[in-house]
Amino acid sequence: MKTRNKAFLYAGLAIFFWSTVATAFKLALRYLNFLELLMYASITSLILLFFILTFQGKLHLLKAQTAGNIFKSSLMGLLNPFLYYIILFRAYSLLPAQVAQPLNMVWPIVLVFMSVPLLKQKVSTRSFVALFISFIGIFFISSQGDLLKPGNSDPFGVGLALGSSIIWSLFFIINVRDERDDEVKLFLGFLFATFFIVLTNIITGNIQAPPLKGLAAAIYTGCFEMGITFIFWLKALRMSESVNRISIYVYLAPFLSLVFIYIFLGEYIYITTVTGLVLIVTGILVQKLRLKK
Repeated sequence: MKTRNKAFLYAGLAIFFWSTVATAFKLALRYLNFLELLMYASITSLILLFFILTFQGKLHLLKAQTAGNIFKSSLMGLLNPFLYYIILFRAYSLLPAQVAQPLNMVWPIVLVFMSVPLLKQKVSTRSFVALFISFIGIFFISSQGDLLKPGNSDPFGVGLALGSSIIWSLFFIINVRDERDDEVKLFLGFLFATFFIVLTNIITGNIQAPPLKGLAAAIYTGCFEMGITFIFWLKALRMSESVNRISIYVYLAPFLSLVFIYIFLGEYIYITTVTGLVLIVTGILVQKLRLKK
C-alpha cells in the first residue's frame, strides 16, 4: 500500500473511533460516575501504551528521561488526561451527548487567543470573526431546539464543556514545545494521571467493583479516545504529504458522531445542534485556512 493511502487509512480509523467516543462516554456514565470512568479508562490507556512502547522498541527511552522531563510529564499528566477529562466527563454527565460533544470542539479557536499571552502571538481580525461565528454556533447548540430559550442546556455543564477547551489548549501549547518522542510523552503523562485519578477515587470512596457494562464502556474509552486512536492520528500526520489537507478531515468526526448518538443513545438530534455544529466548524476553518489573495 502506498504511503499516501496508508495515511488516509490511519486518518480514517482515527476519525471513525473518535466519532464513537461521545456515545461511549454516555453509555459508561449510565453505570459509573465521571471519576470512576476516568480511572478505568486511564488504567486501560496506560496498559495499552505500555504494550505499544514495547512493540515499538521504545522502552529504553523511559530510562533516558531526566528529572526535568519527569517533572514536566507530571504537569502534563495533571492537565491531560487528569483535569481535562474530569471536566469533560462531568460535562457529559450533565448534558446530552449532542450538546457536550460539539461544545468541546471550540479549542482550536481558544488556542489562538491563549497563544497571545503564552507565545506572544498577535490575534488577527480573522480570529475574531472565527470566534464570533463559533459563539453563534454555541448559542444554537445550547438552545436544544428552541432558539428563544438558549438556556435549555444545563449552564454549568455548558461552562464545563467550554472550559475543557481551555485546559486542552494549555496542554497543547506545552506539549508542542516538548520535543520528546510522542508515544513516550503520552505514556508518562498517563502514568502520572493514572496515579492522580486512582488517589482521587480512593479519597472520595469510589473504589468498588464496577458494573460490567460500565467497565466495558470505560475500557473502550481508554482504548479509542485516549490511547490507540491518537497513535493512528500521529501515523496519519507523519505519512501524509500535506498535514493541513489531512487534518481537515478530522472535522467529519462530530457529524458522524451525531449518527452514533442517535442510533445507540436514542437522542433526538435537533436541527439547532446540526446548525450550531456547522457554525463551530466553519469558525474553526475560518481560523485555520488561509485564503489565497
